[in-house]
Amino acid sequence: MGAMNVSLPDGLKVFVDEQVAKRGYGTISEYVRELIRKDKDKTQLRSLLLEGAASIPSGVADAAYFEGLRDHIRRHTAK
Repeated sequence: MGAMNVSLPDGLKVFVDEQVAKRGYGTISEYVRELIRKDKDKTQLRSLLLEGAASIPSGVADAAYFEGLRDHIRRHTAK
């Protein structure tokens, strides 16, 4: 695992220390890793949403469409 040093102004350091204590993280590193993971997930979701918005519609998402999805899931989870 790589190491990284980060310098923070005193006010941010106090905030981070408070969050670590309040949220039950064992270390500051755990807190920072969780923030980075959440940001990575948010970035990936944004990318997928933009990709979907730019794509050509493939059909109507009406009640029949969603019922077909439910049937598909039922068939594949019943096994």
